[in-house]
Amino acid sequence: MFRALAVVLFGMSAFFVFYTIRLLAITGGLAHTRPGGQGAYIGAIVFPLLAVVFAWAGARSWMRGKSGGPAA
Repeated sequence: MFRALAVVLFGMSAFFVFYTIRLLAITGGLAHTRPGGQGAYIGAIVFPLLAVVFAWAGARSWMRGKSGGPAA
């Protein structure tokens, strides 16, 4: 059960890593944002944080899946 949750969390982390890279590529490293595009700056902070949080939670879930449970 925890291993399945870990896979979902790792997938979410990969999504936010991809979106951070995409954001930086589209905006030219945040040098070319459109007028009123301050959301790009928020995304540049929040997306990597979410990626780290989901990766951390995934790693914790993966390790917890090793101990205990019916398959162990």
